[in-house]
Amino acid sequence: MALDPQARALLDQIIAMGGPPLEQMPVADARRLIEAMAGLQTLHEDVARVEDRHIPGPTGDIPVRIYTPNGGAPAGALVYFHGGGWVIGSIDSVDGICRALANGARCVAVSVEYRLAPEHRFPAAAEDAYAATCWVAANAASLGVDPARVAVAGDSAGGNLTAVVALMARDRGGPPLVQQVMIYPVTDSVFDTPSYRDNGSDYLLTKDAMVWFWGHYASSAADRVSPYAAPLRAETLNGLPPALVITAEYDPLRDEGEAYATRLRAAGVPTMLTRYPGMIHGFFGMTRMLDQAKHATAQVSDTLRRAFEGS
Repeated sequence: MALDPQARALLDQIIAMGGPPLEQMPVADARRLIEAMAGLQTLHEDVARVEDRHIPGPTGDIPVRIYTPNGGAPAGALVYFHGGGWVIGSIDSVDGICRALANGARCVAVSVEYRLAPEHRFPAAAEDAYAATCWVAANAASLGVDPARVAVAGDSAGGNLTAVVALMARDRGGPPLVQQVMIYPVTDSVFDTPSYRDNGSDYLLTKDAMVWFWGHYASSAADRVSPYAAPLRAETLNGLPPALVITAEYDPLRDEGEAYATRLRAAGVPTMLTRYPGMIHGFFGMTRMLDQAKHATAQVSDTLRRAFEGS
C-alpha cells in the first residue's frame, strides 16, 4: 500500500527540521538527538513502580530500569532491549514503551542499558543483554515473578539482541524463555535485499545509516557473520522459544526480519509474523503520532500476556 498518511506527516516534520543525516553526525550528537526526540513520540503511562538499579555484568555493573505494572501481581518478566544500531538509544529512549508493555502484558519489565559501540564493540552489547536476562531469571522471586515465565523483546538493534539472547540461552543451557518478540530486527549484515534497494533512502532509517551502525559495532568481517551479531547466519534455529516478528513495509530491514521469521518456522519454532502496511522503521513506540504504533503495542502486549499465562 502507499505510505501511511500519518507516517508521511512525520517524515515531513523531520525533513522540515533540517540538519545533517545521522551518519554524518558525531556519535555524541546523534545520541543527544535521539534522546530529545524519543520523549516527544511516545505516550507515557503511569505504572505502579519504577526502580533504577545496577546489576552484575560481564565487565562491570549494567544499569537497568524495572517497571512494576498496575493491577496486581505480574504474570511474568520481560527483558527489553532498546534500539539504536548498538550505538545510540538508552533506557530513557524506551521508557514509554516499557511502561506500556508492563501494563499491557501485566508483567515486570526490565529495560537494559547495555554497553554501546563504538566505545564497546561486538560482542559487548550481546553479552550484556544475555547477562541481564540471566539475572532476571535468577532473581525472579525478588521481582515477584515465576522464573519459568521470562520473555525477551526489543526493537531494531534491540530486536537483534532479542534474537541473539534466545540463541545464547539455547546454546549455553538457559535460562528458559517463554517468548521472543523482535520488532523490525537487524538479523544480517548485508545491504542488498529488495527492501534495502526500495526503502534505503527516504524512510527515516537509511542504508547509509545502517552501514554507519555496523561500522561502529563490528570490528572485523568475522564479527559481521557471527550468529551472535547476525542471527540469520546461525547454522540452525531449532529449539528456540516461540517468536513474534514485526516488520514495517517501508523499512530497509523488512526483508531480513521476514527471512528470520521464515527460518524460525522452518525450524519448527511457533512464529507469528506481522508486516505493518504503510509503516516506516521506528514506528513502534510512536504512539503520540501513529495509530498503528498503538495497534502494534497492543499486539505485543497481548502476545506476551498469553505467553506468560501459558495460553
